[in-house]
Amino acid sequence: MMTHLLQVALGGAIGASMRYLTNVGATRMMGHGFPSGTMIVNVLGSFLMGVLIVAITKKGGQHMAPLLMTGILGGFTTFSAFSLDTLTLYERGEHGLALGYVLASVGLSLAAIVAGVFATRMVLA
Repeated sequence: MMTHLLQVALGGAIGASMRYLTNVGATRMMGHGFPSGTMIVNVLGSFLMGVLIVAITKKGGQHMAPLLMTGILGGFTTFSAFSLDTLTLYERGEHGLALGYVLASVGLSLAAIVAGVFATRMVLA
């Protein structure tokens, strides 16, 4: 258990640093008008999650999953985990549940950020 936790912690630091550097680089290249860094991170992270899930399944290496998937990719972007969860539901034939998960995750997350901003503005006003 402690080994897995250390793998996740180390991977998270690496992934978060990679996310920061990607966002800085994308902003320098493309400007502030569009959140291109976040989009790059989400798309690249989802692609890499797909690569890792197949490679680990076919070639072994489950012991590296906490470092690579939860740690590095989780620190880089949680969107990759969201994408994997959605694909897993879809591949199980649970298409309605997959769609519901996508809609609920996006809808509730947007509602939560609006609620958090509103509540904090009210308290700090």
